[in-house]
Amino acid sequence: MNENQREHAEAIFRAGIRAVRADQAVRRAVRPEGDQLVIGEKRYFLDAFRNILVVGAGKATAAMAGAVEELLGDRLAGGHISVKYGHGAPLARVKVGEGGHPVPDQAGEENMREILKILGGAGEDDLVFCLLSGGGSALLPAPAAGLTLKDKQETTRRLLESGAPIGEMNAVRKHLSRIKGGNLVRETAPARLVSLVLSDVVGDDLGTIASGPTAPDPTTFSDCEEIIKRYSLSEVIPRNIRDRIAAGVAGKIPETPKPGDPIFTRVYNLVVGSNRLALEAARDAARELGYRPVIISSQVVGDIEDFSAVVERTVKEVESSGEPVSPPACLLWGGETTVKIRGSGTGGRNQELALRVALRIAGMRKASFLSGGTDGTDGPTEAAGAVVDGETVSRAKKMKVPLIEHLNNNDSFTFFHKVGGHLYTGPTGTNVMDLYLALVEA
Repeated sequence: MNENQREHAEAIFRAGIRAVRADQAVRRAVRPEGDQLVIGEKRYFLDAFRNILVVGAGKATAAMAGAVEELLGDRLAGGHISVKYGHGAPLARVKVGEGGHPVPDQAGEENMREILKILGGAGEDDLVFCLLSGGGSALLPAPAAGLTLKDKQETTRRLLESGAPIGEMNAVRKHLSRIKGGNLVRETAPARLVSLVLSDVVGDDLGTIASGPTAPDPTTFSDCEEIIKRYSLSEVIPRNIRDRIAAGVAGKIPETPKPGDPIFTRVYNLVVGSNRLALEAARDAARELGYRPVIISSQVVGDIEDFSAVVERTVKEVESSGEPVSPPACLLWGGETTVKIRGSGTGGRNQELALRVALRIAGMRKASFLSGGTDGTDGPTEAAGAVVDGETVSRAKKMKVPLIEHLNNNDSFTFFHKVGGHLYTGPTGTNVMDLYLALVEA
């Protein structure tokens, strides 16, 4: 691999991450001014509140809570958050519990019970901060009446394996939860609620991020029924889940709170960081390294095979015609692709995307590609993603590592472990979906 290109690709990726660190995002959005707290476009008089509390969940939420602690000091009464294993941090006033992701577990459910205790004690003269980042859906497991954690675990696994996009997955999860889909607001009332959100979804839809616990939910039980049918899950998800959705469609179970519901009058939702901000910082870093950068899209969704074809066409167009930008070029995308699980190997969507792109740019000696998760992890692995170039395929052949076999078994992690190319960052303290970049030398 061209080590200079690899170094540049990693430097550009890390610049994007630095721009959306969760603690910095909170500090940009929240600032004390005398006896007031300025949050986005709103002002809150601190003396009007008996207690200020913190709850929340997500991979980057510990860093967010740390910033809130520093900003509020002794005015913060306490709180509890739920983060992915390995993504915690020592905090002074907010308790940090760790739990399972992407499939919820018992530890996450126990964290949720602690959060509900805090919300149950919040009164009209209290202010509650809800801090949300990517992974919040799995880390806030509170099964609705009649459901168990096991029911939700099995349904989550089936949805993940189906390749359903995050919006559809979360539509279902919202209707299986006591707190998602705006229902956390009901648990918080009558306290005032401020939700600070680090977006990990395309378009920064508040109803989708962490399954929208503090936002109105436009989706319905009927939508859930259609999603289950679309991915042929009716016969494989637990009966309790099927029965609940059917009861909801029949109007026997209340819907999630919808736009216009008066319960949201005491709620302020604010997105404090997004994929677009990371892309802009990556673009600036690429320019400093001498590349001509262009952000092609921050809204990449869909199957990784389809997107790998887009990357191939764009890279070859740059090399042959200099469009949309001439070499040395840095092409940037952001978003979140989906993978259909067909094998039993170990990997993640970023590593598998990189492997598919490696096949497509094989032989292109002046092109390289990086795919990485901004949270520092990819699937169940410790890698953030991978970097490939036009020689990755030939290198694997020389080492007698069967690329297609690994790809068909969804075993991209093992492939890169053998051949090289892994991207490691460790937990980054943020989560704004994935960053993809291609470098094309002159």
